[in-house]
Amino acid sequence: MEAEQKFTPQTWPELPEKATIEGKNKFLGFWLFLGGETVMFASLFATYIALKDKVPNPNQAHAKELFELPLVFTMTMLLLTSSLTSVYAIYHMRNYNFKRMQAWLFITVLLGIGFLVAEIYEFNHYVHEFHHTFTSSAFGSAFYTLTGFHGAHVTFGLLWILTLMIRNAKRGLTLYNAPKFYVASLYWHFIDVVWVFIFTVVYLMGKVG
Repeated sequence: MEAEQKFTPQTWPELPEKATIEGKNKFLGFWLFLGGETVMFASLFATYIALKDKVPNPNQAHAKELFELPLVFTMTMLLLTSSLTSVYAIYHMRNYNFKRMQAWLFITVLLGIGFLVAEIYEFNHYVHEFHHTFTSSAFGSAFYTLTGFHGAHVTFGLLWILTLMIRNAKRGLTLYNAPKFYVASLYWHFIDVVWVFIFTVVYLMGKVG
């Protein structure tokens, strides 16, 4: 019943995502889930580092010739900006402003879609211009597995946020859905942090050689 209570900006809890036992449990469960995700990504990073120089055919492009930093930098800016807009969304959630929260989440989704479009273009470019495919080498397999796995997480995060936005469009903010918005935002930050590591380990280190 507490979750259905009507609030005003003055009576809305300072930390609505932790105002109920259920909200605290969601928060704890999310961190346990995130621990497993971190282990999986760490394994993929270790695999990539071990295989990044495994290109059997000398005519195939290595990372230094393959990667184009301007495109990757644009992708990075899109994702990092989307992390900032999700922060604004949670700020308005904590101030009980549902419309502004939804607006900033919508911008977050648009930026995330922009990132995915750029990544699809990147993969297509590598395949058609350099014949760099998943099966062309161990390097190709490791690269597409790591970046593709991250792209799948971005897609899942977008669907998660969109589902929350659509499902609660008429319901507004409650103590029941506030933790859900908050946890989805944390997940989005996690995706952005992983991309920073990908940008550094895969692209920057690849260009340096």
